[in-house]
Formats: sequence, structure tokens, C-alpha cells
Amino acid sequence: MMPALEYRQSTPRFLAARGASSTRLGGRMSGVLASNVAPLRLVHRAEPSLPAGEWVRLRPLLSGICGSDVSLLTGRSSPYFGAVVSMPFVPGHEVVAETLDDLPGLAKGSRVVVDPVLSCAVRGGTPCRWCVAGQHSRCDRVTAGRVSAGLQTGYCTDTGGGWGRQMVAHAAQLHQVPDTLDDRRAVLVEPLACAVHSVRRANVPAGAAVLIVGAGTVGLLTLLALRALTKAGPIYVVAKHAHQHARARELGATEVFQPSRAARAVRRACGGTLEQPMIGGDFLLGGADVAFECTGAGSGLDMALRLVRAGGTVLLSGMPSGGVDLTPVWFRELNLVGSYASSGSATSPAAGPETDEQGTAEPAGGAFAEAMALAAEAPLDGYVDAIYPLSRWREALGHAAKAGQLGAVKVAFDPSRN
Repeated sequence: MMPALEYRQSTPRFLAARGASSTRLGGRMSGVLASNVAPLRLVHRAEPSLPAGEWVRLRPLLSGICGSDVSLLTGRSSPYFGAVVSMPFVPGHEVVAETLDDLPGLAKGSRVVVDPVLSCAVRGGTPCRWCVAGQHSRCDRVTAGRVSAGLQTGYCTDTGGGWGRQMVAHAAQLHQVPDTLDDRRAVLVEPLACAVHSVRRANVPAGAAVLIVGAGTVGLLTLLALRALTKAGPIYVVAKHAHQHARARELGATEVFQPSRAARAVRRACGGTLEQPMIGGDFLLGGADVAFECTGAGSGLDMALRLVRAGGTVLLSGMPSGGVDLTPVWFRELNLVGSYASSGSATSPAAGPETDEQGTAEPAGGAFAEAMALAAEAPLDGYVDAIYPLSRWREALGHAAKAGQLGAVKVAFDPSRN
């Protein structure tokens, strides 16, 4: 038996958290909702079994708390996902871990980061068209195969997750961490791989004016990937907190704006006219060429749609929640692009570059290889500055829910600590 945080199915608790978080007061109490209303509890449960060959047991060293985790626990995530998870599950998909078994080419005791997508290579059987193409984040078989339904590790009852003392993963999910990369940087590799993928999906033209809405983990890592992998022109960032302004400038932001003045600041920087409807936020006739929505909030997407020029692109990096007025997509003929997890893998059939319908090139080695290199080189010291044992899970979730206000970027669990 091992300690783990376990999420159980409870529609009344999910709806209670969802209803409360939809109010202004509830929105300010996300940490309280996540730790007291959500059906999450610290339990002792059996260690997960190895489903088949090429699977290995892992001992998580650090496991991050993602914004999508907080969204789930506060009921803000969409019920849409209910069909592609299996309960009860142990959350935690941003994981750096130590292997407890030998694999070919990967000795017991190796440090690895986990690509959480539970795709065809993991599940066995005939691979779907997307996995054949190396775009496993689009896998059509996340409810089939040798393990229970689950879009990712951390949402599947059979695999366990990083918020437990032990989990299992398939060889195709593992990327060995070099000795020169410490655990605090390594736990950022998964969200950084997602940022790399979103930047590839946006296909940013050289010299384009880019707007990033949000400067939490997703926004900052997206900025890092944009500066490293594209020839984007000016990059403007919308950020609430002073430490986010400083980090964004350090990563190469051209200017950083407060949300309250973003519309006027983007108009000044990119051109256009500012329009003020009777109801709702201001919008531009003009604006940035490309916008990345990195908050996952309806208000963030609403801002991105209103500040992009006609024919521009808005990319959804954050997991969306809340209703949004899509009129700008229609009126300004915008391109709305989704970006989920990452694609390409060192062990996938797509060893070489693959191209999707948008002309997005995924490099050999996949987004994880690029993320690993960026994590080693970028100024990311201090990004993981709050680490909790599982026993202090309520405090950890409260910290993660208010990370921006508290001056933090990434909050993580160390499941080995008591």
C-alpha cells in the first residue's frame, strides 16, 4: 500500500464546486474549493500493477500542480472530459521520476520525465491514423486497449499518477533526464513541451506581432518557446502581477501590460482603432497578428479574440473554461487553433519531421527533446519554489490556486516526503 491523492467520481461535489467557482467570491476561494469541496482525498491504495511488457514502475521525485488540475478540482473543467477518464484516479501528469525496473536501454534507477498521453503505443493494438503520423496527442483510442480509459497519465485508474508514491508508465512515454538537469527544472519539461507544441501549431510568421494573454507557467513557457523557436517580431504579454512582469521581460517580452490597459496598449503598439461597445470589453479594428491564450479562463480568451487583427490567429494554450462571445471569430474571420499536450516522440514511428494540415512541422525527437534542451539553458531558476509533501495537500492546492498572487510560478509535490 502507498499514500496517494485520489480523485473519486462525485457528481454532486463536482457541481457544488462548479457552482461556487462561477461566482466572484468563489473565484477568489479556488484553493478552498479545491481542497474542501472537490472529491479528492489522501488515501492508502495498492501500488499500480504493470499492465504488460515494456511497462515500468516509477517513483515520482517531483510532480507539478497544473492549472488544469486546479480547474478540475474547482469544477471549472468541462464535463466533456468525463467520457475519457476512468475513476478513481491519482492526478499528476507533470512528473520527474526514478525508474524501479530495467528496460532495454534504460537501466533501473534512471531519472525520467513522463509524456503523459496514453496513446496507441502505450495501449497496444493497431495504431490509429494520428499515432501513425506521430501526432499522438490526437489519438483516437484513449478509451481502448490494455489500460482503462484515460486521456493522460493522471486521469487513468490503472496507471496511477504523480500525486502518489508509485505509478507505472510505458517505455514510449519516458524521456531520460541528463545528470546536468536537476529535478526542479526537469519537472518543467512536460509543460514546456506543451508550449513548444503550441508554438509549432500557431506557425508564427517571421516578424509577426504576438500577444500572450497570461503570464503563469503556460504563458511564460510559451514566451520562452516563441523566442527560441520562431522569428516572431515584438511579443507583448498581459500579466497581473509584478513578478510576472519581471520574468516576462527576462524571457524576452517586448512590453508587458496590465489587463486593465491591454486594449489601449496593443492599439498603441500594433495600430488600429479602439472600439467601445455598450456592453462587454473594448476591441480593436487592428491589433496583433497572433495571440496565445494562456490563462484557460473565458475572460482571457475573450481578450485575445478582441485584440487580434482581422484574419489573425488565436491559439488556445490553456485548457478552456467558461463561456465566450465568439462574434469576433465570425466578424474578423479569425483562425481559432487548439493545442493539446505535445506531439512527436523519440520512440514514435515518426522519427522524422511530420506535417499536419496547417503546415506545422514537428521536428525529429518531438517536442520533449526541444523542451529538455530549453529547460537546461533558459533562466528558469526559482520557477519551482514551493514543494509540499502529500500530507500537506490542502495547503499545496491553496498555494497553487493563488500562485500568481503569492509570487510563485509552479507548485509541486514531493511524494517521497512524509
